[in-house]
Amino acid sequence: MYKILVIDRCHFSRNGLKAWLNHPDNFASSFSITGIDNLLHAREHILQWQPNMVIADLYSFMGELHHIQQLSSIFAACGNTTRLILLQSGRAAVLDDYCALQTSWRSVDKSLSLSALRQLIQDALVSRPPFGEPKPVQPLLTLREERVLALWTKGASNDVVATKMGITVKTVYTYKRNIRMKLGADNRFSLFLALPEMAEG
Repeated sequence: MYKILVIDRCHFSRNGLKAWLNHPDNFASSFSITGIDNLLHAREHILQWQPNMVIADLYSFMGELHHIQQLSSIFAACGNTTRLILLQSGRAAVLDDYCALQTSWRSVDKSLSLSALRQLIQDALVSRPPFGEPKPVQPLLTLREERVLALWTKGASNDVVATKMGITVKTVYTYKRNIRMKLGADNRFSLFLALPEMAEG
C-alpha cells in the first residue's frame, strides 16, 4: 500500500483530493492517505511517516508565510526518496522563483485535468526510488525551545516558565524571541491565531 500525504490549506481541496485518490475506479493501487493543513506538522509527518508521495499546494499557505524560507523544511524532509508534486492553486513570483531552486518531482497547476493528474501520480509512484537510511534533518526548534513553547501555549507566565525550567525570566524572553523568529511570527500573538477554515456546507 502506498502512502500519500496531501498538504493543502484549503479544507475542500484537501478532502476532495483524498476522496478522489481513494476512489477504486481511479487507481489500481490502494493508498493510505493523510491530509494536513499546517506546514510545521507536515514536516514532522513526512519525517516520521515517510510517505511515498507528497502532494502539496504551497501557494495556499502564502497568506501565512512570513518568509519564503519557511518552506525549506518541506523540501528537505522529502529529500530524494519521497516524490513531491506541487499542485499549486495560484501563482506568485516569489514562490515560483523559490520552488524553481528546490527539488520537487513536478510542479503543475490545479487546473490540470484529472486524467493527466492520475497519470502524473502513477508515473511518480513507479519512478520513486526505494527508501534508504533516513537522513538526519535539523529540527526547527531545540528541545528547550519546544519546552518553552509548550508551556507558553498552555498560558504559563514567564515567571512560571522560568521556575519550571530553572532559568531566568530574561532567558525565557530570549527563548520566546528565538521561537518567534524561527516560526516566522511577527508578534507574540500570531503563533496562537489559526486562520479559520470554512465550515463544510
